[in-house]
Amino acid sequence: MPFERAITRKTGNDLSVKPPCQIQHMEYSALIDLANRPLPEPIMETIENVREFEKTPLFEQFPFTNSYELLMNSAKQFGDEHAMEFLLQGLPDEKEVSTSYRELGAQVTRTANFLTSLGIKPSDSVSIILPVLPQTHFAIWGAQAAGISNPINPMLEAEHMAEIISAANSTVIICLGKSAATDIWEKCLAAASMTDSVTTIVAVNAAGMCDPSATLPEGTSLSLYDFDKAIAGMNADALDTARRFEASEIAAYFHTGGTTGRPKLAQLTHGNMAFVGQLMQVYTAHMEHHTVLCGLPLFHIYGCIIQGVASFAVGYRVFLMTPSGFRSQTAMPNIWKLIERFKVKQISAVPTVLMALSEIPVGDADISSLTNLNSGAAPLSRPFELSFEERFNVEIGNGYGMTETTSVISRAPIDQPPGSVGMRIPYGGIRIVQLEGTTVTKNCEVGESGSILVKGPQVFAGYKVEADNNNAWIEDGWFNTGDLGYLDENDCLYLSGRAKDLIIRSGHNIDPELIEEPLNSHPEVVTSVAIGLPDAYTGELPMAYVVLAQGSSLSEKALIDYAANLISERAAIPKRIDFLQEMPLTAVGKIFRPALRQKIAEEVVNGLLEKANIVAEISSENEKKRGLVIKAVAQDKSQIETIKDLVKSYTFATDVS
Repeated sequence: MPFERAITRKTGNDLSVKPPCQIQHMEYSALIDLANRPLPEPIMETIENVREFEKTPLFEQFPFTNSYELLMNSAKQFGDEHAMEFLLQGLPDEKEVSTSYRELGAQVTRTANFLTSLGIKPSDSVSIILPVLPQTHFAIWGAQAAGISNPINPMLEAEHMAEIISAANSTVIICLGKSAATDIWEKCLAAASMTDSVTTIVAVNAAGMCDPSATLPEGTSLSLYDFDKAIAGMNADALDTARRFEASEIAAYFHTGGTTGRPKLAQLTHGNMAFVGQLMQVYTAHMEHHTVLCGLPLFHIYGCIIQGVASFAVGYRVFLMTPSGFRSQTAMPNIWKLIERFKVKQISAVPTVLMALSEIPVGDADISSLTNLNSGAAPLSRPFELSFEERFNVEIGNGYGMTETTSVISRAPIDQPPGSVGMRIPYGGIRIVQLEGTTVTKNCEVGESGSILVKGPQVFAGYKVEADNNNAWIEDGWFNTGDLGYLDENDCLYLSGRAKDLIIRSGHNIDPELIEEPLNSHPEVVTSVAIGLPDAYTGELPMAYVVLAQGSSLSEKALIDYAANLISERAAIPKRIDFLQEMPLTAVGKIFRPALRQKIAEEVVNGLLEKANIVAEISSENEKKRGLVIKAVAQDKSQIETIKDLVKSYTFATDVS
């Protein structure tokens, strides 16, 4: 997902902005004086602006080296202005819970001091398993001020949670208290019992949601604290440890995948966090303070960083739309009224959320405040993007980032070329190369597709387990994203495919090995390959192709049921399994996944057209620039537009004739 970009509101089909070649170079001093914001025009809208900006050394431009001092600066600067507004249910007339910047700073400090009292030191991890709540921010940033935060997806199964907690070696879990609305409490207790490290449970008993009288099971050796009560008596003015931070110190462990039994944890530093927060200040220096809607989970890198510490660094008001965020069945039907009420200017979401929004009537809600939607984590169909922009009179920006880059690699300028994910950020690098293993064999020319390598102060410190770093780094500290793309003559980046084989479901990355390992353990399975099943709503759903042992009569349902009992992540359970006599192979005998992706994409499109009684010849091709392209040649040319409309929500490129 991109940083918030400068938006000039559309009038009809005209967007009154200058193309990149006509934008004048802004004159600005090396250090941006945020006291004079908003500046008259945006900064760094061209690559020339970026190069000029980064002539000043990084630590002169960005003096903060850690998330804690950055947040305390905002607490001092913005004082009684609102940092967060929270709704428990998401009703249009529901009373909000407000948190000022002064309170945010105090609660983060209290949390850090409480964790210190529990024995947490800078090298100790605290696992945080919470929905979207104000206390989630207190916990994440307080944990970083005392030790290392480890946000975990509360929708995971207990066994998977336990694996992550153990990998982080956390001694403390901060989780939601017992609630009739969710089983987070029960799963956290179960997960804690499966670890050797956890000694303490801290329950966040959210008002109106939790039962604060709940206790731990009899016979447990764990200690239990009520979060709000425990931090209430702590020092709010300063860290009791008087800790002095180093930019290189680990601030957070984010779970990014890995196989069963060995989660992969990305280590983000305080320097990573502080850099992105201060960069946000520069990118938004031309904008007035405004409200952003947060419906993304706070264990997600974008929700945590861009809609967390970076938004707080700028002084935005963050509207936390219920504990469930975009998953709330109460809030989502009311979202346009909530946007009107809180005068929301910007929303960041994955494509599935944008598709859901497109089906919700605006009615009489005044959404004129909304100018900017950021889409990321998964590809967004270009035809859908254009129709959404026209219908709701907003601009959609597409950027590029990942957990390992603290959510940002490239940022969308005002005039974003169609299909581009923007240009690099200052002090960072994007390099397109041809690789053999971890060796660069060629630096690609402009317009030539290759592996995307990145470098910069936003890039993480590596995976916690050294073995996971073996193929991650390419000569002289360049990180291999695992994605394919190319740069144009203006240094704008375009994605053309994935070198790695992740399945991306609603912006959530699923490692195929998480599916293949359980499938391959079945005695009647010879081999399996998990890929993404194209889906108009989620982007991709997990599916698998399987070769069975000779004479096997194993059914699809029986194999899915078998795998479901072994797959630790519910979202990874395959929705479909197709059986093959043999797998397509490369010249050297490796399974050729692109052929399987082509096969299933063609089947999906053929199925759509059959339901619509449309006859067309379907083929596919893997292009260097556009990746997978489905080609449809209609028998009746009057149906071309109908075909385009049927496939517009899918993420693969299409040529219809």
